[in-house]
Amino acid sequence: MTAALALACYSAVVGAVAPKALAHSTWPYRAPALAVAVWHGLVLSFTIALALTTYHLVTPTWHLHNGMSGLLRFCGLTPDARIPGTGPIGVPAIAVPASVALIPLAFFGHEVLRARRVRARHRSVLDLVGRRSARLRATVLDHDTPAAYCLPGRRPRIVVSAGALRLLSPVQLESVLEHERAHIAGRHHLALAATEAFARVFRWLPLAREARAQTALLLEMAADDRALRRHPRQALVSALYTMAAGQAPHAPGGAFTVGGPGAVVRLRRMLDARRRPHPALCGVVAAVAAGLPLLPPVLGCVPGM
Repeated sequence: MTAALALACYSAVVGAVAPKALAHSTWPYRAPALAVAVWHGLVLSFTIALALTTYHLVTPTWHLHNGMSGLLRFCGLTPDARIPGTGPIGVPAIAVPASVALIPLAFFGHEVLRARRVRARHRSVLDLVGRRSARLRATVLDHDTPAAYCLPGRRPRIVVSAGALRLLSPVQLESVLEHERAHIAGRHHLALAATEAFARVFRWLPLAREARAQTALLLEMAADDRALRRHPRQALVSALYTMAAGQAPHAPGGAFTVGGPGAVVRLRRMLDARRRPHPALCGVVAAVAAGLPLLPPVLGCVPGM
């Protein structure tokens, strides 16, 4: 089996089989932050595998017959290195796989900048129609619908509606605000932008669709978990139930709303008394998430591949 075929098969498994299996698993809901890392590991692993597949298809393979040492020599990392780009095949050998890797990165940068501009415009509107509450460390919006959301980024802001202030008790309100602070502290907008960019590039791919949908839901669960560490479970459950039916008033793209994706699933999860996964299992899954991006280079550099 050639390295290109092995990498192509690996890309197919990661792109189509693995996301379906992971999406139907139950453990991610018990460790959402760790599950987000696994989804991102799969995304990065697929991108690297696809880039290496194209690399093997457009280059002669004599420099890889010695495994990793051959690849290091080709990449210019050994004293007797062969410098890419010096021959007629050298330019596409680097340009094609580099493009495969850099296009998702470019879309990620575009997505981050686009969301930043949208949030900046929304902040300008909030400065005109909202009022700042030093006690809540939030902007209060005069709107009857009970809602709360945050604008993450370099100038983060939490927005809560007047309707939420009227309906929620102090402990419920504080649990909701803690949920939004978790999104800001965890920089969840970057994790979401990464899967959104990947989905824009590979919209036909099951991994892209599942990673985007599951990451959005899991980030909400991770924020729930932080709020639950500081506030009673019943407070957040009742607050989410009260606010899930309403839509955040004028919430822009890139904002995280407390009644966001999968509110019903999140309510059931918080009412479920199951414990978190065993620490040993969490360690194994964390090692898998970290090791996924390393598998494609290993497949491409095995001697004889």
